[in-house]
Amino acid sequence: MKFAVLGAGAVGGYFGACLARAGHEVHFLARGEHGEAIRTAGIRIREPEGDWTERIPVAPRAEELPPVDFAILAVKSYSLREIAPSARRVAGDGAVILPLLNGVEAFDFLVAEKIPRGAVLPGLAVISAERTAPGEVTRWSAFRSVVLGEQGGGRSNRAESVVAAFAETGCEARVSEDISVDLWRKFLFLAAMAGACGLARTSIGPVRTAPLGASLLKEAIGEIAAVGRARGIRIPEGEQDRVLERMLALPAGMKPSFLLDLERGGPTELDVLSGAVARYGRESGVPTPVHDTFTAALSASLGLQGPEEGTQIPPARDPTFA
Repeated sequence: MKFAVLGAGAVGGYFGACLARAGHEVHFLARGEHGEAIRTAGIRIREPEGDWTERIPVAPRAEELPPVDFAILAVKSYSLREIAPSARRVAGDGAVILPLLNGVEAFDFLVAEKIPRGAVLPGLAVISAERTAPGEVTRWSAFRSVVLGEQGGGRSNRAESVVAAFAETGCEARVSEDISVDLWRKFLFLAAMAGACGLARTSIGPVRTAPLGASLLKEAIGEIAAVGRARGIRIPEGEQDRVLERMLALPAGMKPSFLLDLERGGPTELDVLSGAVARYGRESGVPTPVHDTFTAALSASLGLQGPEEGTQIPPARDPTFA
């Protein structure tokens, strides 16, 4: 099977390297120091099971990529507009686009960018990884999983085939019967953790042991679930309790990629995390005081200005916990 990776940072670089190692043909779209390092010496993967390097062809422009079956789209949300023309081009050459992004808005954004609905197979990745040097990606977590599914629900041959390719890498991979539900499940976890850890500027351990810390996380998760249900997402009853249990069981030092972006001083995904919860809440008439607070306070601390929620995000950087 032939893959392109549009955004060979932490998530794209890791899964692309794994697919190449499993025997699939993989091509990276990458520029700058990172792209040059991969072109010269391959991409180095550091993970709990050991370190290894994979040689993968690198193209600086989408026009230089060969036709592929699938294109993994693995940039941060604030780089979507920048990468959209490349995704549109490879889709025009017959590739199915696999967006593995945070938030719940990637499919609609790509369609609005003139990528045909039928050319997008939505998905998500759950992994703690970081681009630790040019040409190097480190996976910190024991977990690494990919979920893909058709936008309208149900299974399909293309979803089954690409999930089988991911499973060959040793990661957990499955086809979703309702990808919108799975995207919101991740959203419950990530947006709540990102907002709380971002505002506190610390990892999950001190947040959950602080006075009222666990209550804050519970309220943040509950607001997202309420907004999702108001928007017609069939989030299972009790899901917010399961998400909280997972969050309380994380290693104390775990940081969301949002916090790492804050610490680096780069752009963040505030607009697609707490910003989106606050925006959706107003549209649906669901109160979201916790995420309103996260959005306002974090926007102020970042010096961001916008028409209402103050979340106009400048372009580009790499992932970590996704």
